[in-house]
Amino acid sequence: MNIREHLPLVEAPQSVWDAIEVAMREGEYGSARQLPRWRVAVAAAAIFLVAAGIYWLRVRQAGWIETSASASANLRIGDIGTVEMGPSTRLRVVVDRADKHRLRLERGTIYARIAAPPRMFLVDTKSGTAIDLGCEYALTMEEGGSGVLRVTKGWVAFQWKAFESLVPAGAKCRIKPVEGPDVPYFEDAAPEFVQSVEQGALTSMLDSARVRDTLTLWHLLSRVAPADRARVYDRISSLTPLPAGLSRERALALEPETLMQLREELAWKW
Repeated sequence: MNIREHLPLVEAPQSVWDAIEVAMREGEYGSARQLPRWRVAVAAAAIFLVAAGIYWLRVRQAGWIETSASASANLRIGDIGTVEMGPSTRLRVVVDRADKHRLRLERGTIYARIAAPPRMFLVDTKSGTAIDLGCEYALTMEEGGSGVLRVTKGWVAFQWKAFESLVPAGAKCRIKPVEGPDVPYFEDAAPEFVQSVEQGALTSMLDSARVRDTLTLWHLLSRVAPADRARVYDRISSLTPLPAGLSRERALALEPETLMQLREELAWKW
């Protein structure tokens, strides 16, 4: 983390101000007794060191970093990237090691730019964890646990208990308190498709889906009622040809290897 980019305002010790006041007084009443410039420089450096020391103590002991309503801050995440904190953002450093970096986002917005092996950078929230898969993304969270994940490069996995949403570049995913991530969708989808996703209207979602929207339909397979799985799978197969060896029955039974095979086949269209 780059300390200088987000130092808090702190009060310097009284001795520092006394030294500056003496220097000004002596300069006023006699140039022969002027305080040498090096002493003024030392006093200024002392103010910076006090600020840096208090900041370091706060991060190491409390771990919280907070921006005001009109300020932003940049954090350097080891050697793997940066995180920009937007205004009114509060987060905490949980793990800061060479092999893993983990933050806790309490509220506000962050924009992460990470170039690292998958799962090295994680951000916890009240409603789940954003897991970096080598990417750039924006994550906004409210204190109540609602949020939005937008990915601009690469992939991000957002996990909450048994649920996981895989969000590629160009897609977004709404996050709900207690429920975790919703199904992701591409932001260039038709307005009626986006509206049906946000309202949870399955029939409208299936009717308005295009080939690229199989991203959303694949996630739906494991989230709709068992009676609706066949409708979702058949809509996927009507939008794009599937390999002959892919078992419809196993997909409807949510067999993990079959779902992974289906995802890998569809991902070429995403």
